[in-house]
Amino acid sequence: MGPAARLLLLLLLLPPLALLPGRSAGQGLGLGRRPPLQSGPEGWALAGGRRLLSLELLEEAEDLSLALLGAGLPGELPPECRKLLEAFANSSAGLAGCLVRSARPVRLCRGCYRHFQSVAEQLENITRAVGNSSESNCAKSLLMSDRVQVVVILSQFFNSTWEKANCASCMKNNSEGLSNSTVEFLDLFNATLSCFEHNFQGQATHLVPSNRTEVCRNCNVTYKNLNALYNNMQKMTGLGSHSEHRTQLCIDVEDAMNITRRLWSRTFNCSVPCSDTVPVIAISSFILFLPVIFYLSSFLHSKQKKRILILPKRIQSSASLVNIQEKYS
Repeated sequence: MGPAARLLLLLLLLPPLALLPGRSAGQGLGLGRRPPLQSGPEGWALAGGRRLLSLELLEEAEDLSLALLGAGLPGELPPECRKLLEAFANSSAGLAGCLVRSARPVRLCRGCYRHFQSVAEQLENITRAVGNSSESNCAKSLLMSDRVQVVVILSQFFNSTWEKANCASCMKNNSEGLSNSTVEFLDLFNATLSCFEHNFQGQATHLVPSNRTEVCRNCNVTYKNLNALYNNMQKMTGLGSHSEHRTQLCIDVEDAMNITRRLWSRTFNCSVPCSDTVPVIAISSFILFLPVIFYLSSFLHSKQKKRILILPKRIQSSASLVNIQEKYS
């Protein structure tokens, strides 16, 4: 007989007195009344024997329940698998919280890459199999034991978010930290914002032309350097090409540049003078004057070549006849 069957049999054999201590023999759960115990020495002996039997049955039932819990119920995880699952849960909670906190302004890559590495390491600890049967059983239990597969869904969500943000382009090759170009860009971005704040005193809703002029004049060099660095980073990643599989910059760099350009152009109404202004103006003027030149040349050409009128034959014959008549008259 198995432990579960023995435990069920013992629970059925236990008298209500043992299961419900403190209640009289005549009180039950509304299912009926038990006959009162006999009075006298025989009754006391019978009650004591029943009480001892009930205590023995309770002790054996407790031992069987502890044995069942120690053996593990179906679906229960072993201790080593439970530790792996708790470690993955803690790292996932840290990464999810970091992603939400870094949503605006966008600082996903620079603020959450350590959390992302922790989740990747915990998932690797679950999925790797080095020949140990317990580890392979943990991978099956945590990744393939049910239809929902929560661990797999969470890992796929984190990987998809990381790829959409393109955080790999901001990291070093081994993903230990930010790349040198990203660090340089972020430092220059902070310097540009500090220049904006230093040269503009007051709230953005009370802009005056003098303050905007100071920002445009004093922060022009810093902004141009930031814009040039961003353009160089785009060229390095192949954004300037027309390839379908071109690489984008990470979302932190793109959002930072968008914020800076929005402040420069819309808030402060500044503009960067283009170095190719003179050639552009010359070509535009030439294209605009092309119709004028065309019509003027066609008019002068038509004035030089005058049309020669040819008289019809009938008119020529009548003219000659008149001449002959005048001659002989």
